[in-house]
Amino acid sequence: MSNDGKSQAFYYPPHKEARQMNPLALAYMGDAVYEVFVRQYVISQPNQRPNILHKSSTRYVSAKAQAKALERLLPLLSEEETEWVKRGRNAKSGTSPKNTDILVYRHSTAFECLLGWLFYTGQAERMEELMRLAVDEAGSDVFSGK
Repeated sequence: MSNDGKSQAFYYPPHKEARQMNPLALAYMGDAVYEVFVRQYVISQPNQRPNILHKSSTRYVSAKAQAKALERLLPLLSEEETEWVKRGRNAKSGTSPKNTDILVYRHSTAFECLLGWLFYTGQAERMEELMRLAVDEAGSDVFSGK
């Protein structure tokens, strides 16, 4: 972490300031950040067989799981965070989802957009807090097989 509070985890900063970025570009990065976080989370659990790791991970990163996580997190979000959720939800991707309906897909994109915005604005602690809440709430279901 640098002195200005921004993450130095990666070398290449975005071409534009986060507030000027396309919500879908933020979602693209948010998806990647959340994927790495979830992989670290499932590896921290007792059963580390590859097929279990993959099944567990997909239960967190699926569009349906991300939409549910966002629903649980919405009451905890600031006004500014909620604004980025709306931008992500309303962004038109030009593609249609393959395994879910459009509303679930848009809410999933909103969740990813929020994470991408937090990542690029250097709010690593808040991003981690929200991701922890997302996996902790869903974790009991995933590891109990529900």
